[in-house]
Amino acid sequence: MSRFFYDLASVESYLAAERVVEALGEVPEFVPVRMPPATPDRGAIEAEAGRHGLMALRWPPIVPPDSDWAMLVATYAKQGGRVAAYSLAAFRQAFAAGRDLGERDTVLIAAAAAEMHPAAVIKGVGLRSVRARLDRATAEARAAGVAHVPAVERDGQVTRGVPAPA
Repeated sequence: MSRFFYDLASVESYLAAERVVEALGEVPEFVPVRMPPATPDRGAIEAEAGRHGLMALRWPPIVPPDSDWAMLVATYAKQGGRVAAYSLAAFRQAFAAGRDLGERDTVLIAAAAAEMHPAAVIKGVGLRSVRARLDRATAEARAAGVAHVPAVERDGQVTRGVPAPA
């Protein structure tokens, strides 16, 4: 099984998340990791979104956004089998709707779209074990050779970005 590594602050990860299933021909394991990006080249990113037929980007007020709490929610969602649905919803809130992932309400809207109850999310994200899981996933990704996000690991090989469709 393939693994898709991403950080919700990364607009490049958003573009990859929208295409990764088609590109790999399978649903990879979504692995949230802390590897915040540098400020992106907006023109290049917008052109890439257009090339892939994605809706026009609406940039959040702060780029890259503060994704710490959103990434903890992604880690919590992973243990409940909702990580892909939540992550796509969070990416779309940030980069299709132009909302700030640093705002708790934006994150909770994404969680609700993935059928996660807000009270459970708030309680779950407060657990030290969730933060420890995110830290461990980041360390394991680095050990596997992931230096930047987005990245895909397939058959033991790590590729930056998303490979061309199979």
